[in-house]
Amino acid sequence: MAGIAAWIEKLIRFFAKVSAVLVIVLSLLVVYDALNRYLFHGGSVALQEMEWHLFDILFLLGLSYTLQQDKHVRVDIFYASFSPRTKAVIEIISQLLMILPFTALVLYVSWDFVMQSYLQHEISSDPGGLTHRYLIKGMILVGFALLGLQSLVILWKNIRFLRGER
Repeated sequence: MAGIAAWIEKLIRFFAKVSAVLVIVLSLLVVYDALNRYLFHGGSVALQEMEWHLFDILFLLGLSYTLQQDKHVRVDIFYASFSPRTKAVIEIISQLLMILPFTALVLYVSWDFVMQSYLQHEISSDPGGLTHRYLIKGMILVGFALLGLQSLVILWKNIRFLRGER
């Protein structure tokens, strides 16, 4: 299991690096779009949609990395003063009662959402918008699958800690 956990965390770090590159791409795209719009009175629906899609991808890929790096929202005022064993118990409970059920629900609901988009060859409703809308909707599945995997790794590590295996 240790090898699988390490592989999952490495995969999530890879997607974090992809996200870092996408931040630069998104920034350049926004600057280009703003300059084009305000200096040359031009604009593109597809370009604006691409900005939204890139932001969505950054958010979805960032979920698992944020969890991995322990940078998610928590009431640290109380948590910081807890013992390592209490923190491990809280992590186990939060993974089992919040993160994993929510992730499973999102994956379950999103599957039909993405498949329907794919089967209908959904495109933007705006003239000049992007095609293949199922690709961005599919990122919901990717982002939450990664979140679920990272949650399982955290669960496994904390159970091992409580057993004294590490």
